Amino acid sequence: MKVTEQASNYTNLDQMPTRDLLVNMNNEDKKVALAVEQCIPQIEKLVDGIAERMADGGRLFYLGAGTSGRLGILDASEIPPTYGAPFDLIIGLIAGGDGAIRKAVENAEDDPMQGWKDVEQFNPTIKDTVIGIAASGTTPYVIGAIKEARKRGMLTGCITCNPGAPVADEAEIPVVAVVGPEFVTGSTRMKSGTAQKLVLNMISTSVMIKLGHVKGNKMVDMQLTNKKLVDRGTRMIMDETGITDYEQAKKLLLEKGSVRDAVDYYKANN
Repeated sequence: MKVTEQASNYTNLDQMPTRDLLVNMNNEDKKVALAVEQCIPQIEKLVDGIAERMADGGRLFYLGAGTSGRLGILDASEIPPTYGAPFDLIIGLIAGGDGAIRKAVENAEDDPMQGWKDVEQFNPTIKDTVIGIAASGTTPYVIGAIKEARKRGMLTGCITCNPGAPVADEAEIPVVAVVGPEFVTGSTRMKSGTAQKLVLNMISTSVMIKLGHVKGNKMVDMQLTNKKLVDRGTRMIMDETGITDYEQAKKLLLEKGSVRDAVDYYKANN
């Protein structure tokens, strides 16, 4: 039996007091980071491979169904505002299309050809990377896309939570985070989903750092889309330049459009 389908370590959940439910869920969640830690060598290979290809014009595709697909889309959608990267640098695809982000689409994940068809719409090249996200590791939509992408010479990876999963056999660099049975039997939106989110964070953040979108520990290319981010950028500029006047730093930021450009301009002219 798949690890993700094994019976919960807890019984009679419907009779547990609220405190016990929360404590036991939290105890299970504590296992997730340790499982992801075991995957760092494989994540490292993926990050280095993706960064090398992106530096040469490549992109990254995430594919998944259900929770896995939504997590990929979430990660992809946060890259442009956080790091100022193009919106189509990391592309999240979900079985059933965008409508499946909010509402499950019946049988969408069962077509082994649809995943690659969805990727094909973006005219993929050998410089691109495809990562399949599937807690069970058996999703046809994901497996079919990984198999076709690898056949065409693209870098392929996967994020799954079952050892020996079919998707791990197809991917060049499999990341297998074995978190154990879920608190609610088979509910992979819980520990498995958390593990997938952690791995996605590690991949995209590390790649953006390696591509130069972070200086020191600051996201200097973030988009200034609201007052909070303008304030954050202003304070970054004050830290980096020694400007003590908040309004002066804010004006410089808004004129130049990014922390990076504002700091570079100030240092070049002072």
